[in-house]
Amino acid sequence: SITKERTEVIIQGTSSEDPSDPAAVWEEYDFKCKPGDVRRRPCFISPYHYRLDWLMWFAAFQTYEQNEWIIHLAGKLLAQDESALSLMATNPFAGRAAP
Repeated sequence: SITKERTEVIIQGTSSEDPSDPAAVWEEYDFKCKPGDVRRRPCFISPYHYRLDWLMWFAAFQTYEQNEWIIHLAGKLLAQDESALSLMATNPFAGRAAP
């Protein structure tokens, strides 16, 4: 069955010195095929699929303790790891200091 509500995990970063500051600007990492912007046309991925994007869908129904790999992914994105960034559609911090 398919759920009636759309729950999703969104990964964001900020360049703000104080992430708790209400004026901090948070920028989203876009995935290649994970649902995101509802105005974007879904990607065509047959016969393959993007495993990370697919796992993000399942992670939205659980806690981060049940999906520890998300913590590791976030750490690699913070470190601007090229292999992790290659899994993303966009890097909002490209050409700038790490978040």
